[in-house]
Amino acid sequence: MNLDHVFVCGHPVLDFVATLRARRSTRFEMLVTPDRLNAWYLDSGLVDTVTPAADGDVREAVTLREAVYRLVGNGRLGEDFDRQALGLLNAAARQVPATPQLTPAGRHTDATPAQALATLARQTVELLSGPDVHLLKECGNEECTRVYLDRSRGMRRQWCGMESCGNKIKAAAYRARRKASPAPAGR
Repeated sequence: MNLDHVFVCGHPVLDFVATLRARRSTRFEMLVTPDRLNAWYLDSGLVDTVTPAADGDVREAVTLREAVYRLVGNGRLGEDFDRQALGLLNAAARQVPATPQLTPAGRHTDATPAQALATLARQTVELLSGPDVHLLKECGNEECTRVYLDRSRGMRRQWCGMESCGNKIKAAAYRARRKASPAPAGR
């Protein structure tokens, strides 16, 4: 499995939730070490620098991620928010977030892992209380559980991304059609 972080969901919160891949089949955890957690914070652009994470930071991040996954699902389906997940999210959102600073080189955000996580929690509150909730959609690939913001015309997007899921589904459908249709005579 590719260990590169993928950012196809249209929002950092949704990309963070997608760090546990294939929730319905063979799960693949991306945040297995403190270094992988820090790499996600940096690769996502959430922060520019982050102090080294510890195992406890990974546990807290995974716990919050799973709460956010439940809340995103509730929002996507128009359900009441899971109360336990809501409590975890709001507790994390009350913590000190990463604060961007203006430097001679431009904007720069230093953070601890806890500040980066608090920033994600606050972004989750904004996403799930904002106008984009109706744009939340789950990938049409049965094996994929990514949720993304569908900003396509007519909300017709079917997959989290063409490269990761769309091409696989289209290729499989093509192979199935080719297999089902009889070969032309003389071949």
